Amino acid sequence: MTLKLLAFTLLALLAGLGLWHSFKPLPGGMAYQGEPLPLENTELWTDTTQHFPDGSSQIEHEIFDGIFRLIEQAEQFILLDMFLFNSTGPDDIPLRPLAQQTADALIARKHARPEIDILVITDPLNTFYGGNRSALFGQLEQAGIELVTTRLTPLRDSNPAWSALWRLCCQWLGNNPDGGWLANALGTEKATVRSYLALPNFKANHRKVVVADTQGDFRAVITSANPHDGSSRHSNIALAFSGPAVADVVRSERAVVRLSGANTDRIDHWLAHIESISQQNPLQNSPKGQVLTESAIRDKTLTMINNSQPGEAIDLAMFYLSHRPIIEALIAAQRRGVELRVLLDANKDAFGHEKNGIPNRPVANELHTAGVTVRWCNTHGEQCHSKLMLYTRADGTMELLAGSANFTRRNLDDLNLESDLWVVLDAHHPVAEKAATFFEQHWQHGPGHSPVLSLPWPAWAEPSASRYWQYRVMEATGLSTF
Repeated sequence: MTLKLLAFTLLALLAGLGLWHSFKPLPGGMAYQGEPLPLENTELWTDTTQHFPDGSSQIEHEIFDGIFRLIEQAEQFILLDMFLFNSTGPDDIPLRPLAQQTADALIARKHARPEIDILVITDPLNTFYGGNRSALFGQLEQAGIELVTTRLTPLRDSNPAWSALWRLCCQWLGNNPDGGWLANALGTEKATVRSYLALPNFKANHRKVVVADTQGDFRAVITSANPHDGSSRHSNIALAFSGPAVADVVRSERAVVRLSGANTDRIDHWLAHIESISQQNPLQNSPKGQVLTESAIRDKTLTMINNSQPGEAIDLAMFYLSHRPIIEALIAAQRRGVELRVLLDANKDAFGHEKNGIPNRPVANELHTAGVTVRWCNTHGEQCHSKLMLYTRADGTMELLAGSANFTRRNLDDLNLESDLWVVLDAHHPVAEKAATFFEQHWQHGPGHSPVLSLPWPAWAEPSASRYWQYRVMEATGLSTF
């Protein structure tokens, strides 16, 4: 009887922990929704890996080249918040050393301008949750650059089946960067048991954001690209902009600094400075932009899809698509006559490892069955990592949504930290035209073209009921990495 009582008590405790940490109040500043504000000097940057019929490839990089220019020009302040900031990646293909290049750019600017204020925010995955040392982070700190590792425990749990047990038994153990003895699935250093115990919590600061001063103003970049060697061949999207919306980016990042237990005085100082400059330079007749984080991205996405009318068009390019309300909204839009095109990664590659196609292939089959036109990015080891949605309205305007967030439960339902920018602008604006061209080229350049950027639906069609229900269970429970 005593054992039964103890077992019941333990199960009740685990259930209570799981429920509480799945639905507890969010830390302050999460699910941030800025006001639609004028944008100045808006640019769209793209990274694309192109594959040619003769087997050759060509990589076109704009994103980190643009970020490095911003860092080089900064005189007073740089804020960089990046999910993956490390040099890991497969050994059998050439990779751009983005992580070291990013660290070198920041350190060079600090040496050239010792008084410049540089803050780097990142995710604990880069040190395998405290079980490894990062040589890059050591270089940054030695140069006098402040590093904030995001504290993830205040966030809601995306995988409560594991996280409830971890919070009860293991979170108190800390970690030891010199205590590793296991093979490391994420790098070359030995790993600790405690790192592997933390890994299945499956949540992250997944943002990719840069803010820097430039020529008396401030400029922000919101992107899907990481300073990560293994990601350097991925296709990605970035929006760079100035104007009052930059202050909203800094506000959203202040919330991350606060939940991580770091001092926010410096952020407050620069936020006040950015707001003062914005008030001195009111913008007229500019595109409007809105900074969104976490579930505010979901809400904007659903609004865009649900507002679409027959004859209007939605184009979606997405690395992971699994969020049930968004999938249902897309199918409903298709049925009411919206011109809908969905370009997906086949989810077959992950940094030298083969993936099983979940969630995109089961989701693509569901969309295809409902009449939605689906194509696959033509990838060879890299990922089609963009997160981009274009809504072309009948009134000649375009709504554009881009940033870090995949369309998944973990990315959109207040579990990960995410950052996107929604922009509304004339369809003939250079940013709108470049976004439309980026999508159109991928969509149209199939087999028979050079380069081959996409493949037709049958290339990765997988109408498997078992795979579909596997995806549904993984999405609903959080027992997944997407």
